[in-house]
Formats: sequence, C-alpha cells, structure tokens
Amino acid sequence: MFVETDSLFCIERQGKLFLLPGTRNLLALQRDPPQASTHHAISFDSFPSMNPAILDPLRSVFGHGGFRPHQEEIIAHLVAGGDALVIMPTGGGKSLCYQLPALVRGGVGIVVSPLIALMHDQVMALRQLGVRAEYLNSSLIADESRRVEAALAAGEIDLLYVAPERLLTERFLAQLDQVRIALFAIDEAHCVSQWGHDFRPEYAQLTILHQRYPHIPRIALTATADAPTRAEIAARLQLENARHFITGFDRTNIRYQVREDSGAAREALLRFIQEHHARQAGIVYCLSRKRVDEIAAWLCTQGLTALPYHAGMDAATRRRTQEQFLMADGVIIVATIAFGMGIDKPDVRFVAHLNLPKSLEAYYQETGRAGRDGQPAQAWMRYSLSDVILLRRMLEESDAEESHKRNERQKLDAMLGYCELTSCRRLSLLAYFGDTLPQPCGNCDNCLAPPATWDATTAAQKALSCVHRTGQRFGVMYLIDVLLGKDNERIQGFNHDKLSTFGIGQELGIHEWRAVFRQLVARGYLAVDHDGFGGLRLTPACRPLLRGEETLMLAKQATPPKRSQKSRRPANPAPGTDHPLFAALRQLRREIAQQQGVPPYVVFHDSTLAAMVATRPQTLTEFAELPGVGNRKLQTYGTAFLEAIRRYQETL
Repeated sequence: MFVETDSLFCIERQGKLFLLPGTRNLLALQRDPPQASTHHAISFDSFPSMNPAILDPLRSVFGHGGFRPHQEEIIAHLVAGGDALVIMPTGGGKSLCYQLPALVRGGVGIVVSPLIALMHDQVMALRQLGVRAEYLNSSLIADESRRVEAALAAGEIDLLYVAPERLLTERFLAQLDQVRIALFAIDEAHCVSQWGHDFRPEYAQLTILHQRYPHIPRIALTATADAPTRAEIAARLQLENARHFITGFDRTNIRYQVREDSGAAREALLRFIQEHHARQAGIVYCLSRKRVDEIAAWLCTQGLTALPYHAGMDAATRRRTQEQFLMADGVIIVATIAFGMGIDKPDVRFVAHLNLPKSLEAYYQETGRAGRDGQPAQAWMRYSLSDVILLRRMLEESDAEESHKRNERQKLDAMLGYCELTSCRRLSLLAYFGDTLPQPCGNCDNCLAPPATWDATTAAQKALSCVHRTGQRFGVMYLIDVLLGKDNERIQGFNHDKLSTFGIGQELGIHEWRAVFRQLVARGYLAVDHDGFGGLRLTPACRPLLRGEETLMLAKQATPPKRSQKSRRPANPAPGTDHPLFAALRQLRREIAQQQGVPPYVVFHDSTLAAMVATRPQTLTEFAELPGVGNRKLQTYGTAFLEAIRRYQETL
C-alpha cells in the first residue's frame, strides 16, 4: 500500500514502512502526458530497490537501468534528509547523486559550482533530459538574470546552478528564503581547502548554508581529497556530522605512462597521438604560457587540430577555444592548468603532461579529465629534473607563508617520487589518497613493461662525492662535466680539474648521469638549493650510502622507441566504435548538435551510440531500453536514430 501527503510518501513493503519526503515533485516531472495524476500507483515487484520513487526517475528521466557503485546509498541518504560528504572519482557519477534527490524531494536543488563552463554544460545536458535547469552567474545579462530569478520565485526550476559569489549575496539569500529548497549541493568541494591546488576563498564562507538553513540537506562532492583535505572540508563546511561516502579513487580505464624527457618530448608526444589517438580529443598540459603557444603551433604544422589555452589570452578567445573543444571532434587543447576544471566532455581520450605537475592532487585531477565516459583512455607524461628545479624556485620566490611552502615541497617530492617508481603506479597513486588495491593494476607502464634495474651504488657515491667536493653549489650539468672530465674554462677557473672526482664517471654518458642525479633527488639523497640558483646539496640521508652501508638499485633508462609502422589506430577502441554504423550515427548526432548549438555528447554519449550498434533497435520501445535514453530523449531523437539504423540495415 502507499499513502501520499504534501510532505511524505509512505510505502509499506514486506511489513516495513518507508518514508520518502517530497515525492509530489517526482510525479510533476512526468509531464508526458502533462495531466499525470497526483497519485501514482507503483508495482513494487518490478523494483529490486527499497526506493521505487528513486528508481522511476532514474529510468524515465536519466535513462539509466541501474546505479553505479554507491550511488543508490548516497541518493537514498540525501532523499531522507541526511547530509553527505562524497569522494568519488571523475566519471563515477557524482552529479546524479544530487540531481536525482533534488527531483525526488521537491522544490529547487541549489548547486554551488565554481566555474561558469561547468554550469553551462550541465544545464544544457539537464535540459536535454526535460529537467527544468538554470544557472545564475556573471555571464548572464540583466534581463536573463531577472528571468531566472522570476522562475525561481514561481517554483519553476528543479535545479539552479549558482556561483559561490552570487550565492553569498544577501539579495540572493533573501530570495532563497522565499522558496522551497530541496537540497544544497557543493560541487568541487576541495576548493574549500587552503592547502589545495584550486583554493577558492568564497568556499570558506559556505558555512552560512548550515547556519541559515539548518534543516535543508547538504551534499559536498569532490574527486580529489586525501585524508587531511577531507577533514578540512568537513570542518570548514560544518559537515562533521555528515555521513562520509568514500567510493575509492581508482580510474581503472586510464592507463598511466611516465618517462623522463630525454630531449625530444614534443616528438614523442606527436608519435603517441598519431599512433594511439589520431582524430581523438585530448588535453596537453605545459608549465608555461610560452610553451603552450609553441606546442600548439607546432602540432598544427604536423596536421593536427591544436588550440592554445592559458590565462594570458583574452576571455573571448578562451571561450571560443573551449566551445570548439566541446563542439568539434578531434580537437586537442594545449594548456596550462587554467584549463579543464569543470569541463564535462566525456570523450577526452588522452591527457598528456609535457612538464611535471606540482602535486599528485593536481596530477590526479588533470588526468581524471580523460575517459569520463568509462572507455579506455591514457595519461601520458614526460618530465625532467629541470621541471623540479623550476617548480621549487617558483615556490620559494612566492609570497606564501612558510607553512604553506613546506607543505608544497612535500607534495612536489611525492610527485617526483611517483615519477621515479619502478613498481605499479596505480598502487602508489591510490595509496597517496588512502586507497588500496589487492594487487598491481596491469594497466600502467611499469606493470606492462617492468623496468630493468641496476646496482647504482658506486655511481651514486661518485655523484654524491662530486657534489661535496665542488662545494655543494653547482647544478647537474656542471657536475656531469666534472664527472666526465670535460676540460673547459669554467672547470679550470674553479680548479675542479684537480679534484679526485674529475673524470671518474666516464663509464656513463650524459643521459645516464642525468638519470642518476634525478633519482638521487627523488629519493632524498640530494636537495635543490633554492637560494643557490638550483645547485645541488647533500642531505643527511646520503651518509649511509656514501659510507657503503647500503646499496642503491635504480631503474635503467629506457631507449626511446622507434616510430611504429603499424596502422595508426586508437589503442583498445571501445566495442562498436570502429563499426561503420557507429560512424553514421555519430554523423547524425553531430548534425543534430549543430542545429541545437550544443556539444554532441549532450545529445547522446558514445556509449549510447555503441549500444545502438550492438542491439540495432527497430522500435521506440526497444530504443527506450538503451542506456542514456530517458523519456525526453526518446521522444526527441528516437525516430531519427531508428531511421538511420534502418537505412544502414538496408545497405547490407
């Protein structure tokens, strides 16, 4: 049996009573036909879930036949009025965790989002589903803002995305006082952390939501937060009593590959793209704006569509670049870290770094922009010791407090240590965030091709002795020149050609010695002297090694691979995506998206097109069973895609 009131939906099932708040709004969502009854009979036997009112919009609105791991538990908790802190990897389905409860509870769901691009993308996608979604931010002109505010006051919005700056104004809070609020969702919650790489001061003021609306459930979500950051989020947002859902950090579909830059990084990048990701979307990160411009221009001369993106460009140009990336196929963005946060593009097939990221948090966040659709993707990196020296110099020359600098040094050390691993990268990356795997992943470079190691004890002792005898104030290349016995004016000027370490390292070449010094820094035997312009100095950790009390095994440097002559096709393409019918459906999707002025993935994800290829639906009923096809998309697009499938079948 069931009984519905204005505020509660009561379900009796197997002798137990379940209360779901605000279910009237769920029924109002079923606007086809618009005269749907305010009392809706539910057959409990057809639902495996204990919450039939949640499952119905999951299928009819979002087009999903089931939940991803942990989603249902989070949604049920929020629907029941509980607060939540959710740590879920990118692509794990965070958005549904607040979008669906907002529809079920009734009223308007207020979503705090840090970036205009993210709001715009998610609102476009929700409107495609038939959800009444709007956003309020500085991109709207006055008339558009007034229209949204009027719709809010009239109860005509299901989800409203708002920038934290707008939310915190007394005028907007006064407007919220007059409407029924379903919940508050704080997206990208790591922005509240002062130690984070995306700190936003406004986020620290969002405690006002708990103080002003203590009975409205709140959910804070992020993909990137280690244990200290999670504690800081909970404290700053007054979510200490909230239920924490930590769903794991593993992105199993991403393959990690990291190598030292041997001096031909851009050629290696081009080879990687051409052999594995031709005509596919990707992001290339560089440390400086100058290098962004250079790499983008060079990739274009190689026949690729590459666009630069950094804070030195005017806002209009950045916006056009972002729109082209979202709308077109096969566009590569070359960017500083200014690009990517809030980008909802699901089919980014690779993320490449041409410089070392500042921290594992930044690396995880940036690589997480690949493969949001769950299909195979790659995280590729080239780095060098010069990256470490530059990043440390930038840190030391900043105006940050010493406590912040100390924290950032530790993060950079952890990032370099990750790069120098000879074991499974995924195990190390997950361990950094407090997550575990039962065994090596089998999907990183070290698992797929375990690096050879060598006893570098003697070489390391020579390197450390050279640092000591030259006065602990010279950089890597000078030290290598001494070890190799280069008889130049600078070495003679310092009388270093008279040292016992002069010329004792001729068994190794320049490339091998650079690797030795880089790994000695990574393992903490050497430190970069920031006040000495990047010179190397000994640390206390090197004493046992110098005394011969321990041995040191280092990875052998891999020889750069020769260019493959094989067909340049994507590695491990998703099932169905290389089929001729998939290409025809993709072309239809592109035409529809252009007509509507939306990104193609907003119409249907690649996974939905692949399902069409696999099942070849012939009727609207069969089409409705596809993943990602809700009622609105069925009515809007079903006939056109069925016709495309029929035309293809007739050609066979």
